[in-house]
Amino acid sequence: QVQLVESGGGLVQAGGSLRLSCAASGRIFSINAMGWYRQVPGKQRELVALISSGGIRNYADSVKGRFTISRDNAKNSVYLQMDSLKHEDTALYYCYADIKTNWTTRPRGYWGQGTQVTVSS
Repeated sequence: QVQLVESGGGLVQAGGSLRLSCAASGRIFSINAMGWYRQVPGKQRELVALISSGGIRNYADSVKGRFTISRDNAKNSVYLQMDSLKHEDTALYYCYADIKTNWTTRPRGYWGQGTQVTVSS
């Protein structure tokens, strides 16, 4: 089975920086897109950033210019560098990966357990 493990969350002051990491492990044939989502209690989970296997990046408008997504295919990992953090960025951040576990199946989405990011005012 596939497992995604996030790390790097924590408490930071507004204007500060944080770097999230996520490593996929297990039975992995290939990984397509990888990304980060976030969710606040009472709100819908939203896409923060996505990066394709070819390195094409997409960001939510709210984080564009402040966050940078990257990946290391050799390590099956994806990262989110968060700069100029705002109180509004406070959320539970989830790692996402679109993964094929063998060549005969379609890719499906996998999720990490989430890592909390709290930005103080």
